[in-house]
Parts: sequence; structure tokens; C-alpha cells
Amino acid sequence: MNDSTTQGQRAEDQAAASNAGAVSGLFRSLTGLIATFIAIARTRLELLTVELQEEVQRAAGLIVWGLVALVVGMMALLLGGLTVVFAYWDTHRVLAALLVTGAFATLALVAAIVFAVKLNSRPRFLDATLSELAKDSQVLQNKLD
Repeated sequence: MNDSTTQGQRAEDQAAASNAGAVSGLFRSLTGLIATFIAIARTRLELLTVELQEEVQRAAGLIVWGLVALVVGMMALLLGGLTVVFAYWDTHRVLAALLVTGAFATLALVAAIVFAVKLNSRPRFLDATLSELAKDSQVLQNKLD
């Protein structure tokens, strides 16, 4: 009976070792999956922060250069308009003033149109991050199928 008990014990030990190996392999596989997911999420978050920094820098640059152009342009237009009005002061001062005002209004309209076009032509916000997430989703979908 000792022999049969020993063989039964060995069979149980082998079954337990086999189950422990399967559980250990499953745990390693799950750990690897979680580590991969964390690495992907970290990479995507890094990409997101880079894009946010680029967008903030782009917006700040646009604001600064827009303000510089606005101030310098206004000064040049004012001085240019005054020069034209002063040049025709004795003969056609009202006509000169009206023409200068019309030119300023036309330039303001052109500037507004250019601003609107530039504002609408910027790249989609977080475009690279969204495209990478779409690629990840497609790869995971293909692996599941």
C-alpha cells in the first residue's frame, strides 16, 4: 500500500506542479500584457505632452508676432496717412483724407480675411496622438480577430 500511496502522491504532486506551471505562465503572460499596455500608454502620453507644448509655443508665437505687426503697422499707416493729407493740405485735403481712410479700411478687410484663413488652416489639434491611438486600436483589433 505504501507503493500505491507513493504513486498517488507523485501523481498529485505532478498535477499540482503542472497547475502551478500553468498558473505561473498565465501570470507571466498577464504581467507582460500589462507592462506592454503601460509602455504604450506612457508613449502616447509623452506624445500628447509634446504636442501640447508645440501648440502652446505656436499660439504664443502667433500672438507675439501678431501684436508686433499690429502696432508697427498701425504706426506706419497713421504716419503714411498723415503724410498724404499734409501733402495735399492746400489743394484737396478732404479727398486725400477720404482716400487714406478708404485705403486703411481696405487693408483692415484684407488683414481680417488673411487672419481667418490662417486660423482655419492650422493642423488638427493632437493629430499625431489621435492617429497613433487609431493605429494602436487597429493593431489590437487585428490581433483579436
